[in-house]
Amino acid sequence: MSPFFILFTVFMLYPMLYSLVLSFSEWRAGVSTFVGLDNYRKLLTDPLFWKALATTCLILSVQVPVMLMLATVVAAVLNTNHLKFKGVFRLAFFMPVLIDLVTYALVFSLIFNESYGMINQLTALLGLEPIPWFSDGFWAKALIIVALTWRWTGYNSVIILSGLQNVPNDLYESASIDGAGKVTSFFKITIPMLKPVLLFCAVLSTIGTLQLFAEPFVLTGGGPRHETTTVILYLYDKAFGTFDFGLASAGAYVVTTMIAMLSYLQIRMSRGGEI
Repeated sequence: MSPFFILFTVFMLYPMLYSLVLSFSEWRAGVSTFVGLDNYRKLLTDPLFWKALATTCLILSVQVPVMLMLATVVAAVLNTNHLKFKGVFRLAFFMPVLIDLVTYALVFSLIFNESYGMINQLTALLGLEPIPWFSDGFWAKALIIVALTWRWTGYNSVIILSGLQNVPNDLYESASIDGAGKVTSFFKITIPMLKPVLLFCAVLSTIGTLQLFAEPFVLTGGGPRHETTTVILYLYDKAFGTFDFGLASAGAYVVTTMIAMLSYLQIRMSRGGEI
C-alpha cells in the first residue's frame, strides 16, 4: 500500500496543507508573511468575488436541472426494448465527455462566433438579428450553459440508464394492468425508483459546476465585463494574474466549504436518496 500513500502525500496531502498555510499568509517576492485572517477578509469584501459566486450559482441552478431532465429522458429512450442499435446510440451520447475540454470549447467558440459562426448564419437566413454570444452577458451565460449541457448530458444519461436497468419490469406490468399509461408510469414509477441515482448525479454535477473553469476561460475569458467570471476563474486570475496566492488559497477553502455544505444539504433534503 506504500505507493498509494506516497503518491497521495506528495500530490494531494502536501498541496492541501501548504495551501491552508498560504491562506493565512501574504506572498511577496518569494517571501511568505503570516497575516492571519486578512486574506479571508479581503476575499469576502471583494465585490467581484460575490459577482463571480452569483454567476456560478446562476449557471448551476439552470444548467444542472435542465441537464438531468434531458439525461433522464435520453436514458428512458435508450432503455426501450424495441430500440435497435442501442450500443451505437449509447456510445454516441457518451462521446462528448471523451472529447478534450479545450478542444470542444474551441469548436463551440467557432460555431457560435458572432461574425461567421454557424448559428448566427442560420439566424441571418431566417431574417433575424445576429445573437451577441460573446458581447452580451445574458447570451454569454447561455452559451456556457449550452456547452455544459451538450458535454455532460450523455455522461449522466449512461449513469441513469444503469439505474433504469435495475427497475423491475413487474412494476410496469402491474401499472399497465391497472390502466396506467407510459407517461404516468414514468412519473410514478421510473422517477421515484431513480431517486438514489438522480441524487448521485445531482451531487456530482453540483460539485463540477462549482468548479467550473475551462468553458468560461476558453469561450468568453470571463467577459464581457466579468459577466461570466466563475469563482474558480476568479481565483485563477488572483493566483496567476496578480500572484496573490494567499487570497487564492483562502478562496479555494471557502469554495470547498461551500461545496461540502451544499452537497450535505442536497443529501439531507432528499433523505439520502431513499425511495
